[in-house]
Amino acid sequence: MAGSLLLLGSSMPHHICRPSNRLSFSSDPRIHSQTRANYKLQFKEVLFSSHSACRNYNNKLKPVCSLDSQDAHPITQEPVELKRGKDFEQWDSTSAKFAAAANLPFLLLQLPQIILNTQNLLAGNNSALLAVPWLGMLTGLLGNLSLVSYFIKKMETEAVVVQTLGVLSTYVVILQLAMGEAMPFPQFIATSIVVASGLILNFMKYFNFLNPEIWHIWEDFILVVGLSTLSQVMWSTFIPYVPNTVLPGAIVFVSAVIAVLMSRTGKLSEKGVKFLGSISGWTATLLFMWMGVAQMWTNLLNPDNIKGLSAVSMLLAMIGNGLMIPRALFIRDFMWFVGSGWGSVFYGWGNLICLFCLNSISKEFFLAATLGFVAWIGLSFWKDAKAHGLSSPLTSLKELVFGP
Repeated sequence: MAGSLLLLGSSMPHHICRPSNRLSFSSDPRIHSQTRANYKLQFKEVLFSSHSACRNYNNKLKPVCSLDSQDAHPITQEPVELKRGKDFEQWDSTSAKFAAAANLPFLLLQLPQIILNTQNLLAGNNSALLAVPWLGMLTGLLGNLSLVSYFIKKMETEAVVVQTLGVLSTYVVILQLAMGEAMPFPQFIATSIVVASGLILNFMKYFNFLNPEIWHIWEDFILVVGLSTLSQVMWSTFIPYVPNTVLPGAIVFVSAVIAVLMSRTGKLSEKGVKFLGSISGWTATLLFMWMGVAQMWTNLLNPDNIKGLSAVSMLLAMIGNGLMIPRALFIRDFMWFVGSGWGSVFYGWGNLICLFCLNSISKEFFLAATLGFVAWIGLSFWKDAKAHGLSSPLTSLKELVFGP
């Protein structure tokens, strides 16, 4: 996963980010077909010029309560005409550029860890790879893969690129763990099949080459596998303090399959469908978020292996996720904000705390990273409040969580 476990009510105009009609991975895949040509052009601009297409728009949709994932960012909401000041337009453009700039740290994110793993593999020091928990990497990778689907439907192209880079770089680390016998080989094969299939289907969807029914099947697969994997990994993280069993994952798997079948056959109530959609949207973010928890738990259990963890990777995770916070806050995407904030605080900065406490990084390095991060968060909220004409940065947070 990108270093954190990247993750997420206003609606954006056609050429920016079109929110989904729900956070469920089972929304109508035909919703954005008419904007596909502009979306492809935007994707090229992000890849080759790093300029965001998110600027100079005239309409904004009213934020809604983002705690209800099913109703967040409804695509059918009519635009509200508001006076746009210079500050609003500038921060809209700047926050989108920050999200695009996150490509760089995420591209480099796993590079220090990959280099360190390579050195340990060549030296025959396979035990050092145990400092990187494969369960945490797996949840992060699946979270990134699910978020690719989420952002493709939202048409947030910068985030699509970021999550794709997270998938690819994390998979390289998982490959190294398998080579060093720090990850079971059967789980590695299964992961490889899911990653390859997911990337192919996502980008077929992106270029509108995918049959809608196949996309629905993929979304249902994401929901079932995501939920069962998340529950099993959460349980397995705390072994040997809990019994070594696959029962949690099995129970959730069966329950998810039954829920999906009931939804498909129309036997699920409207509230049930709504709840299922909410779970679907948040599963990807929770998968991503658990990567940081698994890493910090590993640090506590095996402090002697902390040298196998790259401080530069943790710093890049904090920076990359931090660069996406302003955009998530600006468009009032609560799920994206939670995922990026968690990745910055717990996976990036939290692991820097562990490294500092175990004397693996200098005091100056830690203080510089901490002060820079705090200043960035403060600046993001201040600029957002100013752009939206709000009296306090705390009002931005209130709108993000509860709506206007």
